[in-house]
Amino acid sequence: MSPGGGGHYPWLTEHKIAHRGLHDLAKGVVENSLSAARAAACAGYAIECDVQASADGEVVVFHDETLERLTDATGRLDALTRFEIARLTLRGTREGAPTLRDLLTTIGGNVPLFIEIKSRFDGDLALARNVADIVAHYRGAAAIESFDPAPIAELRAHFDRLGVSGVPLGIVAQASYVGPDWSFLTAAQREELTQFSHVARTRPDFLSWNVADLPHAIPRRCREELGIPVTTWTVRSAEQAKAALAFVDQIVFEGFAP
Repeated sequence: MSPGGGGHYPWLTEHKIAHRGLHDLAKGVVENSLSAARAAACAGYAIECDVQASADGEVVVFHDETLERLTDATGRLDALTRFEIARLTLRGTREGAPTLRDLLTTIGGNVPLFIEIKSRFDGDLALARNVADIVAHYRGAAAIESFDPAPIAELRAHFDRLGVSGVPLGIVAQASYVGPDWSFLTAAQREELTQFSHVARTRPDFLSWNVADLPHAIPRRCREELGIPVTTWTVRSAEQAKAALAFVDQIVFEGFAP
């Protein structure tokens, strides 16, 4: 493996990381909402969130490509403009899907934020550049990560020009990329992800690894050879957390109070 990004960011592992914020449907707090972010920050947890682009390029905090699970609308999120998205409410709440700018204002630098760029692995780097432009003006601790090596490699290659030279960049990964969720990948993309062979161009500052795939050679090599921290997702019990922390540096959790 080639050396990592070279940054040293102790805060990456100082706080347990609330997956999509500290959400709880029973309390009317929905994932990736401002309420979930406030709850996590009040509890002293770091926050992980997902971002996608609206039809007109706004960076929206939302996990799914489609709207059905989290709103009463249908269709693709990226088919709507920022103004159309702003009129939607998250299911069971009076809140809308926030923009990344809204989320950063809400957090206000009080806890670290991990921003996962959702990607169709189609080479479109506009979202990554827009995220960088927003984060470049944020004074709190924020990291950018993705399953897709392409946006991370883009930010790594042009971090000075994009204003994110002090922002840690990470890869979200797992052991296997087979099955319907990954059917859109080419054979070359699947091999690159499985072998972690993009590391020379992504040079990650951290890895976020699937807890179901621990222990594994890739997170071990990242810690021992690259010297970068490893977090693990998504941990759903104290017992699972205890087992995972034998192999990683911090957990991304939901559904329990760690």
